[in-house]
Amino acid sequence: MGFLTENGVKIVAIDDTELVPLSKILEQIAPNFRLTRTTVVHNPKGSITKDFNRVHEYALYLTRENKKNVIARTLEENETPRKMRRWGANSLRTERKQSFYPIYVLNGEITRIGIVPDDNFHPQGRNVTLETGEIEIWPIDQNGIERRWNFGLDAIEDNLDRITILEVDGTFDLFVTHELSVPKTVWTGGDYDAGNHGNTLLVNIIGEKLFDFPKSIKLVERSISISTGEDDSGIVFDFFAGSGTTAHATINLNRKDQKTRKYILVEMGLYFDTVVKPRTQRVIYSDEWRDGKPVSRKGSSHAFKYIKLESYEDTLNNLELERTEEQVQALLSAESFREDYLLHYMLDFESKGSLLDLQVFDNPFDYQLKIASSTVGETVPTRVDLVETFNYLIGLQIRTIRKVDGVVLVEGQTRDSKNALVIWRNTNELDSEALNTFFTEHLAERQKEFDTIYVNGDNTLANIRPQNATWKVHLTEEEFHYRMFEER
Repeated sequence: MGFLTENGVKIVAIDDTELVPLSKILEQIAPNFRLTRTTVVHNPKGSITKDFNRVHEYALYLTRENKKNVIARTLEENETPRKMRRWGANSLRTERKQSFYPIYVLNGEITRIGIVPDDNFHPQGRNVTLETGEIEIWPIDQNGIERRWNFGLDAIEDNLDRITILEVDGTFDLFVTHELSVPKTVWTGGDYDAGNHGNTLLVNIIGEKLFDFPKSIKLVERSISISTGEDDSGIVFDFFAGSGTTAHATINLNRKDQKTRKYILVEMGLYFDTVVKPRTQRVIYSDEWRDGKPVSRKGSSHAFKYIKLESYEDTLNNLELERTEEQVQALLSAESFREDYLLHYMLDFESKGSLLDLQVFDNPFDYQLKIASSTVGETVPTRVDLVETFNYLIGLQIRTIRKVDGVVLVEGQTRDSKNALVIWRNTNELDSEALNTFFTEHLAERQKEFDTIYVNGDNTLANIRPQNATWKVHLTEEEFHYRMFEER
């Protein structure tokens, strides 16, 4: 596990073997962060070593030195609930008047919170029964002394889930069941058992064992919960996604508290298609699975997008060198020389054209590359979404994507805050003249909104731009070429 939250907290899970070197690396690369090592008992049964039975791993937290209260307080259940009424020093009504008010209960439930009374008002006692049947509970002790609650009137509403009502010696009183505590550096308990809440959980979701040593979902949920900030609406970036526990945990947390956390996962393992993606899809559909089948239909309204980046091997598979096959084979007879030549010469000069075949922009909706398949075991033609690729290439913050008469229109804002329109067409079906007609019919009234217009294929849009419009036309393929090779 290794992820970064939008609140600036970096978290890495590691075992004993790499704890010391990783700690040194983190201290060197993050001098302005506090490094905290927490111990997690994730394997209660243990893993026997030569000397000891290891039951733990570590979670390392990096928090910014110039920030306070970055790690959220957590609720921990009291073994014995404590009275919500203060006692001892500074516990009198007169010492904090805003903490002296009534709380109304009916049938064992809190119904409402009262207001702070005038100084000259004194309740009849700890419990006052009203005509409505409600019981008015005041912070008055057994000796009739008016004290105060632990929570002021401004904080009580946010803490009602920590309060319970108990009857003691025939009188109702309020007790605090959970304490808001600073997380401890040792995490123990069944929630962190990677066997039950990691391996068994994943097998039930997928239907078979396809991944070794997944993290406990409870461990990741708590790590995210205490580090994503008060509004819990940030982004969790997991750069070692593993089995996808981070996505699962984020979805679970959002279900529980109706927040809007987002997640970004990065994974290069072949198990992305067999574990990470199907796990995410399934936990969206249902919150409980057994033997690969959903137990309930309690799902989420949720969508995710996944993007596959071209690998180095895929790039080599798609090269078309200018030399003949015989020349290439003769030149690359030595295997060690082959790799060096490809890296330093052929990719730069002889294969540049095949890295960006401009003809693909004639019909950008049917572009394919030969991609290595983990299931077939060989390269297979795979469709590449040039529209999506271009959006990322220019850093376009998308507002809308729509298709009109076979033409795809993408609107958004570029990194330099310019309003951009990207027009994608099959040039074999919509030539330059037809494009002008399309633009006039569908976009002429909105052209003042755009600063830049990208179009694939030869066009004469600039000729029909009126004088009161300021947009400039750029060829999509030229922008691709510039972004890939940094040439103008």
